[in-house]
Amino acid sequence: MQVTQIAQSEKFKDINVSNASKFGKVAVLLGGKSAEREVSLNSGQAVLEALLRSGVNAEAFDPMERSVTELVGYDRAFIVLHGRGGEDGQIQGVLEWLNLPYTGTRVQGSAIGMDKVKTKQIWQGSDLPTAPYRMISQDTDLNAVVAALGLPMIIKPVHEGSSVGMSKVERAEDLQAAVDKASEHDAVVMAEKWITGAEYTISILNGQALPVIRLQPPADVAFYDYDAKYIRNDVEYGIPSGLSDTDEQQLQSLSLQAFQAVGASGWGRIDAMQDQQGQFWLLEVNTVPGMTSHSLVPKAAGAIGYSFDALCVAILEQTLVDEKQ
Repeated sequence: MQVTQIAQSEKFKDINVSNASKFGKVAVLLGGKSAEREVSLNSGQAVLEALLRSGVNAEAFDPMERSVTELVGYDRAFIVLHGRGGEDGQIQGVLEWLNLPYTGTRVQGSAIGMDKVKTKQIWQGSDLPTAPYRMISQDTDLNAVVAALGLPMIIKPVHEGSSVGMSKVERAEDLQAAVDKASEHDAVVMAEKWITGAEYTISILNGQALPVIRLQPPADVAFYDYDAKYIRNDVEYGIPSGLSDTDEQQLQSLSLQAFQAVGASGWGRIDAMQDQQGQFWLLEVNTVPGMTSHSLVPKAAGAIGYSFDALCVAILEQTLVDEKQ
């Protein structure tokens, strides 16, 4: 897939939804059984309502409540399943087996993108800047981790999204508790060097980078955590980002490279930091981003004139392209 980037002032063309029947019957996959189930239900409901308003014959489909074999009655699927089972290649594999076109990243890219360590390894192998890290197991010398990464650091479950199970650690004596917390969500845990600076997110849509958003959580929040993402209403979203044109374009280009490197496609999001020396650092890739009122992809798309409904249809359009390939 050839990728390009767009200037902030450029707008996408309006999406023609007059012939919504071309999509046939669409299953909006939502809910599931991951730790992000509630967010997925909210995202999926928003997407479902947008597609219905656009004339698409769409229905909600929760794999936790229905057998995936029932998907044979649909023409395509819009995946809004967050977390394990939804964005790690599992449901993508089912859809491939059923020969059902679906939105977003394919099986391999989904599996890689859900694994924070595999993602980092690929970025490192591609000479893309990503924050230093260490794997943590029961036998790991935590003092050695502190010596390698310094303090503060951040502890993460390797296979969770939405900041589930994450903790910022500022004192060595708090490290074990943070590891224990992450281990409640995943058998694989990692420590990542804390990057002091500004946090940004870059949405990708059908091969193009949308305007960069700067994330500014309130002072009492250590980082852009689950509450900040989905519950609180006092997070500031900088659109425009406040970056110079050169830095904005550099970050968009870097994000497109990072997105492609892991095999992601269609739509998604890259999270990154800029340290106090001006260096950008890639953090994570999200191949099924949130689509709630707090979500970042709709905010970025809205900055260039996309309505939420048009955004959902644009994402669904990918399935028509894939169907022809």
